[in-house]
Amino acid sequence: MDLTLPPEIEQARDTVRRVLEDEILPATPAYEESGEFPRPLVEKLGAAGLFGVAFGEDVGGTAMGFQAVAAIAEEISRLAPEYGYCMNMQAMTCPFTIYNWGTEEQVRRFVPDLVAGRKMGMFALSEPGGGSDAAGAMKTTARRDGAVYRLNGSKQWITFANACDTGLLFAKTDPAAGHRGITAFIVEPRSGPGFAADPIAMTGLSNCLRSCAVFLDDFAVPVENRLGEEGEGFKIAMNGLDYGRLTVTARLIGLARACLDLARDYAKERVVFGHPIATYQMVQHLIADMTVNIEAARLMLYRMAWTMDRGEPATREASQAKYFASTTAKHAAQSAAEIFGGYALADEYPIKKITAYVNMLNMGEGSPNTQRILIAEDSLGFKDANRHPVRRRTGPVAE
Repeated sequence: MDLTLPPEIEQARDTVRRVLEDEILPATPAYEESGEFPRPLVEKLGAAGLFGVAFGEDVGGTAMGFQAVAAIAEEISRLAPEYGYCMNMQAMTCPFTIYNWGTEEQVRRFVPDLVAGRKMGMFALSEPGGGSDAAGAMKTTARRDGAVYRLNGSKQWITFANACDTGLLFAKTDPAAGHRGITAFIVEPRSGPGFAADPIAMTGLSNCLRSCAVFLDDFAVPVENRLGEEGEGFKIAMNGLDYGRLTVTARLIGLARACLDLARDYAKERVVFGHPIATYQMVQHLIADMTVNIEAARLMLYRMAWTMDRGEPATREASQAKYFASTTAKHAAQSAAEIFGGYALADEYPIKKITAYVNMLNMGEGSPNTQRILIAEDSLGFKDANRHPVRRRTGPVAE
């Protein structure tokens, strides 16, 4: 297993830095002030090719693989954590699930615009009160009515729902069948009435790139927009979340790196009792632990990406990497706050903002406790985490 990043991935990471620093970050404050979704800025990220690296050239990708996804997501999150959402909605959970499970016509119709940033995506699985029990607690229903399904219910914590053009939404076509009654749908919220999305107020997070509550009132979805067969939705969702854990893990590591960078710089500048606090052993211990944890988390991330690039099941690697990255990021945020002292609360430094994103991503794609259950059951031999076969498109999309 060679974890050395090839030159083209290093170049992609350089592109991330250039685009963010030159085009995205200077324009973002105006959108944060107005609360308007920064569609032109997301389009710029898509136009730079950052969302398509796991996709074939036939849909506008570059086929660089999952190590490239990880490197790009980490760098985006380090520099501009609010745009890390895009690596799920535009690069992984939404378009990659359609790419793997969709018909040729669905892939041609929806995927190129998503990975190019011309259309905004979403992945609507979670519901109010559902938490980690996505299947058992699901109450949203889909009833076949001739050429359409009529969807009723609500979803919670759905990123980009207020700006979505094309997204995935999961509902029960057979409410009595548990997880076997869930079906996946490609939805187009702007296609007709019955879809509403209200941004959720979350202090410390972005005011323009939002998660939302979604309300469905007889929202019509054409039968041809069903993804897979009736009853396959839970399997499709779990497959998609594995790829989402890749980007969430990378984003957590990016946040941890941001904490480390800020803490190192501040420790060398802050003078107490005549010496920079970087010379004090307690501060050095914090810096050392942050450094080692980040390196270890990144190795786990790239093992996950390497496994995915080989086309092998990676649920075990994804759960372990996501869990460790969560603890690493939380430790980094706390350590940085200790080094900054009272200044960690000041708007002059972004520690509060980074901590808010760490707490949010801690829950994304499975909370730490959920990952611990998966890891323990696998380790004890109760359930093989990698028991499910990989669903991956291996050839070009037919014309």
